[in-house]
Amino acid sequence: MQIIGIGLIASFLAIIIKEQKPNIAFLLTVFTGSVIFLFLIDQIYTIIQMIERIAISAKVNTVYVETILKIIGIAYIVEFASQITKDAGQGSIASKIEMAGKIIILAMAVPILTVLIEMILKMIPS
Repeated sequence: MQIIGIGLIASFLAIIIKEQKPNIAFLLTVFTGSVIFLFLIDQIYTIIQMIERIAISAKVNTVYVETILKIIGIAYIVEFASQITKDAGQGSIASKIEMAGKIIILAMAVPILTVLIEMILKMIPS
């Protein structure tokens, strides 16, 4: 509820301020997004701990879990940066940020995909 309240208040303020000072309205938007993200850090940490516990109990290699968590983190950060860039009216730069994020994610996923393909090939009878 706090996050919703902060978001709504900041939205109303940004709409009011945007008419007089568009730069300050944009900074308010970026600041609000950052504050909302900071509110969520504890929950993100709890989720990461739960996933790591599940992976350890399932005897999954932690390197793969860490890589997947990094990929998820990159996806959220890229989305956040892209939205801020779009709010600034720079849609073309936002699309470049999204493309870069996708390429980074693909590069990080290749080792996991390679292991999966090798496992599948071992299961197929010769």
